[in-house]
Amino acid sequence: MSEPLDLPGWTHVYSGKVRDLYRPETGDPGRMLVVASDRVSAFDHVLSPGIPDKGALLTTLSLWWFARLAGADGGRPIPNHLTGEPVPDAVAGRAMIVTELHMLPVECVVRGYLTGSGWAEYRAEGTVCGIRLPEGLSNGDRLPAPIFTPAYKAPLGEHDENISFERTVELVGAPRAEALRDTSLEIYERAARTAEAKGLILADTKFEFGLDAGVLTLADEVLTSDSSRYWDAAAWRSGTTPEERMASFDKQIVRDWLAANWDKTGTPPELPADIVTRTGAKYRELLDLLTT
Repeated sequence: MSEPLDLPGWTHVYSGKVRDLYRPETGDPGRMLVVASDRVSAFDHVLSPGIPDKGALLTTLSLWWFARLAGADGGRPIPNHLTGEPVPDAVAGRAMIVTELHMLPVECVVRGYLTGSGWAEYRAEGTVCGIRLPEGLSNGDRLPAPIFTPAYKAPLGEHDENISFERTVELVGAPRAEALRDTSLEIYERAARTAEAKGLILADTKFEFGLDAGVLTLADEVLTSDSSRYWDAAAWRSGTTPEERMASFDKQIVRDWLAANWDKTGTPPELPADIVTRTGAKYRELLDLLTT
């Protein structure tokens, strides 16, 4: 993992898989600087090397989505953690100054299509995160309706754990669990409509929320290539195999290569140069498709 930057006026306090957090040296407890690195993670491991310019690409896309969800798309404004302050020049383009929130320990996953770990569970059990689905679905199929499949957000170095809605209620209480579910589904449906207008399918995504004086607030990154699966809509309609249907604009390239070349024990192998290049190109392509 790369070393945190020396940023005048800011003190490094934490590094996650792909982001570094800083607090003001003044000790102001209400603000944080979130810097998106070029690190890439998959299967709960940070991989090497990183994806050049990834931090800037994902930050740009997050900021675009935060603005859309604040009401620019015509929907109700979703509170977010941005303060709107300018970031230090050294991290311009790949950082945000945000309000420090009381983060909730639930990763809010919404799935509109059957794929990934959901497909694996469906083949074995006929369910996704315990939710019973109709028989006869195939990999890449659209679900009858989007489903909320939360996960417990594990500490760094541990695996996130899929949990039931009932477990979410135990963690955060019934009213807050319902708000997490309903808000996540609302955001997904709004974003999916936006993506569809650009020729894209938002197959699934995940959100994180915190509390700002008790107000449920969208945080972290949102609807990026790292937190979401985006597919080419035309390919999905015309494809006859899962690979053809799920032509992706995200880090699925990394996941697929790693799954084929690593048994998930020990240290992951280094990513080949062509995988790094292709992934970066997909991130750029998605940003262009959505925002232009």
